Amino acid sequence: MTRNLTLATIAFALFGVFFASYATLDFANHLDRQVHGIHCSFLPGVETASSESSGCQVTLMSRYSSVFRTKLWGGLPVSLPGMGLFAFLGFWGAFLVVTGRHTQRSAAFFTLGAWAVPLLTSCVMGYLALVELDAACKLCIGIYSSSTLGFAAAAALAWTAWKRPPAFGSGTQEDPGVRGLAFAPPLAAVFVALPIAAYVAAMPDYSAYEAGCGQLAHPDAPADLLVSLGGSAGGHPAIEVLDPLCPSCKGLESRLSASGLDEQLSRRALLFPLDDACNWMVTSSLHPGACAVSEAMLCEPDQARAILAWAFENQPAITSAERATEGAAARMVVEQFPDVRGCVGSARIGQRLNRGLRWAVSNQIPVLTPQLFVDGRKVCNEDTDLGLEYTLTRMLAAPAAAQGGAQ
Repeated sequence: MTRNLTLATIAFALFGVFFASYATLDFANHLDRQVHGIHCSFLPGVETASSESSGCQVTLMSRYSSVFRTKLWGGLPVSLPGMGLFAFLGFWGAFLVVTGRHTQRSAAFFTLGAWAVPLLTSCVMGYLALVELDAACKLCIGIYSSSTLGFAAAAALAWTAWKRPPAFGSGTQEDPGVRGLAFAPPLAAVFVALPIAAYVAAMPDYSAYEAGCGQLAHPDAPADLLVSLGGSAGGHPAIEVLDPLCPSCKGLESRLSASGLDEQLSRRALLFPLDDACNWMVTSSLHPGACAVSEAMLCEPDQARAILAWAFENQPAITSAERATEGAAARMVVEQFPDVRGCVGSARIGQRLNRGLRWAVSNQIPVLTPQLFVDGRKVCNEDTDLGLEYTLTRMLAAPAAAQGGAQ
């Protein structure tokens, strides 16, 4: 029985390595600063997803997917030490089977303690994913399941070994106790440390992008073209080019808030709806209804943040309603914020929104959202997701005049 239970822990450890490896691969693929599909399936490789709204993408881009994000571009993916720990657990199970120590109580109890680490980690990460992010990542679920089943097998092994009477002197190896397992924790640390060291050593050099990617030619925009997004009154001036119905813009706002770096900025938004109802630079509406929401924010600047938060929260419903019935988005925002009634759709506010678009053209701002400018310097588009904390921390620490900007 103890041998079979130990073999079960090996199997679940291999499943953990499998899922954690694919999760790490998805993260590492973004180190080239490009957009990649991710393995969003219980059978990695069968299905990929890159939608901003998919649970896998939300989880990957969240602040919980990695640590040390201000020290390393993108940070260190939490799945990487998990991969190393699962590899150790598989090795440890094989060691017990080969040496016949799977019957020993001390070895079984150590196995149970070692499996408690991924189980507790899975509980914490699962809570964060479901409660904080409201997202479900299939690869993550695979890791959680491997951790739970491996711990259950280890618990059964510990129970069986504890109930089994010692049988010294009859071909069964004497239990050496805790001292005989002193080598195991350092070995586990090696299994975890080696992939981390290899990952950090293989990371590209991002120093060329720390100055940003260009700068605004005419950074002084008329005050009535921008709306305040809050931050520190004495912070670094920042302009966000955003579309209120753009999922990527919602993601950027979430990452800025979670990082705490927004408190070092004095943020204003240039509304840039990717909706052909008002934006003559787009040939079709990527986010129908964005014009009406943008106009509402310009109509009531004091309520702009509340309107933006409402739009972010209801993006799918607003765009779906506008696709089904033209003018639905305007009716929805007026119903939610009565103060904008009579202003949304007016010629006056339409002209004001158009002036903002022309200011964007004068600064050669691409037709793309989101974009972030700090002290007149543009945060590279590739650094607005996983690399945001790393790059923005360095841009805020460097005087604007000393930076030429990466072109």
